[in-house]
Amino acid sequence: MSKSQQPVISINKKEEDALSKSKIEVIKNLIFGENIQEYNTEFDKLKKEILEKKKALEELIEEVRTDLKASIDDVSTDVNVRITDLEESLTQRIEAAESDIVHREELGKLLIQLGEKISK
Repeated sequence: MSKSQQPVISINKKEEDALSKSKIEVIKNLIFGENIQEYNTEFDKLKKEILEKKKALEELIEEVRTDLKASIDDVSTDVNVRITDLEESLTQRIEAAESDIVHREELGKLLIQLGEKISK
């Protein structure tokens, strides 16, 4: 095929598409008749209603997303506070346990000294 023949084919194809669309319109008019405008109006109303509901749902989704983020932040803050409290409590218990160990060592030394004094 030469380059000059290609545009002819595409023009013919466009004409065929236009002819097909007009045939579809004719068939649509035969099937639906005068009611086609009513159907189109109803479809337009439905499309508009669907778009409105979609927008409302998207707004609700965004609101829920915002609430979830706020809740997650609150939980995160609460968890951090509780972890800090647990760390402080653990530190206090460790210090108390270390203190008990020191007291036991001192008690052991004192008992040894008492035993030595008694034996003298």
